Amino acid sequence: MAVGTPVFDAKSAERTDIALALKKKPRLGESIIQGFLLLCGVLSIITTVGIVVILGNESLNFFRNTLWEDTNKHVVAAVANDTARLQISESGNQLSVGDIVRLGGEKGEQMEIIDVQDGSIIVKRGMNDTAAVFHPDGSSFSRAIDISVREVLTGSRWQPQLRQFGMWPLILATLMTSVIAMCVALPLGLATAIYLSEYASRRSRNILKPILEVLAGIPTVVYGYFALTFITPLLRGLLNRPSLGWENLVGVFNMASAGIVVGILIIPLVSSMSEDALSAVPSSLRQAAYGLGATKLETATRVVLPGALSGITAAFVVAISRAIGETMIVAIAAGASTGNFDWPWQEGGSTLADTPLNPFMAAETMTGHIVRISGGDISYQSIDYQSIFAIGLFLFLMTLVLNIISRRIVARFREVYD
Repeated sequence: MAVGTPVFDAKSAERTDIALALKKKPRLGESIIQGFLLLCGVLSIITTVGIVVILGNESLNFFRNTLWEDTNKHVVAAVANDTARLQISESGNQLSVGDIVRLGGEKGEQMEIIDVQDGSIIVKRGMNDTAAVFHPDGSSFSRAIDISVREVLTGSRWQPQLRQFGMWPLILATLMTSVIAMCVALPLGLATAIYLSEYASRRSRNILKPILEVLAGIPTVVYGYFALTFITPLLRGLLNRPSLGWENLVGVFNMASAGIVVGILIIPLVSSMSEDALSAVPSSLRQAAYGLGATKLETATRVVLPGALSGITAAFVVAISRAIGETMIVAIAAGASTGNFDWPWQEGGSTLADTPLNPFMAAETMTGHIVRISGGDISYQSIDYQSIFAIGLFLFLMTLVLNIISRRIVARFREVYD
């Protein structure tokens, strides 16, 4: 063979033909679907980031910036730029020594009150680098409010209009209704899931699962009125016993009825997710248990349930987050009382019956408070309106912590079967 003559390799050519045949070919339909799914994922991430940024920014403004409340007071005589004594109206909120007040709108002059007298106040003009200027009679006062994170985290009274920003009444009411809901939903939901997965025939499963889905599809406002018009009268009839001194034990609005109905609401969520986790356990484990002489109940509780523990835990945490975030039921059935109280170590501290830890008293949860404030006639820049962002941030942090715990538990107890 002459030098430089190419040699034909049949095997190499065959491998090249196979590689060309297996090479990815462009498919327009697949590319469109892939691009659409990518777009949906990106939009979901952007939406989540946007919500977190807006919520965090507004919450930081609530704690970081000076907020101003309308005192409903005004000057009854014009104020010259060199006047220290201001004649004020008798109506409106009381002004105190040391308050920083403002006249003239958002960029108006700020003053510090030095003395309060009948019908007048003595002020120090031009505070915080504002100019002392002329103010006509009728100019209204706004008072500065500085809010600390410490006060929010330790206070037990939530009345923004009275400059009380302790969030514990709202937090305790939220936790109480959620705990009651979990006491209803977790055992009933898990028992339903075990029955559907281990005991129910195909016909029974086909009947029961749609019924549970109907429960999940009922509007929450309907659940709220169900709690108010059925569960509450039932509790009052059972527990209000004048002969025992319990004639007013259960109020018309109470957290117990709201928590029970929230639990009924999330039963389908618990049962559906738990049933999926139980059904994912391989049948070979069940057959092995039966072969060793275990009963159906022993197999379900000692073999299948531990094998699906990670999925069941995830269902529980999702259900708790759903209970914490529920709005309309608690807004209708639990009432709008903020449940303010005094800590036991404070002078004249409240008893257990006077705190949101009493499930039979009216209270306002975090979500219920947000609904009441945002749906009323509160102005956009008012203290009450600004405060709902701080409440929303705490709700977000609570659900975030729950999801982090859920991921840790799922990773810890996750079972992988070949």
